[in-house]
Amino acid sequence: MSVPFFGSGAYVYFGETPFPEVLGVPLLVFGGFVLLVGWYIHLIAAPPAPTLREGEEIIASRHPTQKAAVTKILLGLPFLLLAGYLLFLTSVPYVYPTAGFAVGLYFFSTGILTYWTNSLTTYSITNQRVISEFRLLSLVRKEVPMDKIRAVRESKSPIEAIVGVGNIRVSSGTGAGLEILIRNVDAATDFAEKLRQYT
Repeated sequence: MSVPFFGSGAYVYFGETPFPEVLGVPLLVFGGFVLLVGWYIHLIAAPPAPTLREGEEIIASRHPTQKAAVTKILLGLPFLLLAGYLLFLTSVPYVYPTAGFAVGLYFFSTGILTYWTNSLTTYSITNQRVISEFRLLSLVRKEVPMDKIRAVRESKSPIEAIVGVGNIRVSSGTGAGLEILIRNVDAATDFAEKLRQYT
């Protein structure tokens, strides 16, 4: 995903273009950022499996789907390509390629951020608790014991229903402190049913 930014940045910085070399620096820096963070996330992977208590077993485990992330990334690419075309191959005012680049970079960046977040998030159901884990620089674990669960709510937007993705809210009824939102999981109904079997 960093290749388009390295390529365009190197073209502006090292190539013979009518643009100042300094315009290539932000593209090279952003490409390097995407590459380094991407490799870091690839190396640390997802959170480790939770430590189980005596008599506890994992019933189901899921990561958020990457469908939304990939959609945002793909939505940003045409704007970035259009910005490159307008900047390098036409003589339109710079405001047009700049606007296209800003829109494309927004979708592309939010898509990458969602992809990274989803890669580092794991939801697990055991016979004793529901666990949400997120690991980037540190591990953040949230859990609700099965005997404290008071509500399991499913929600799907029309688009999520079409692509088979959903969200599940697990709450204890004792405030937001004991609540887990399981976002963007495939086959959310099956996952929720496995949860309901133990509540």
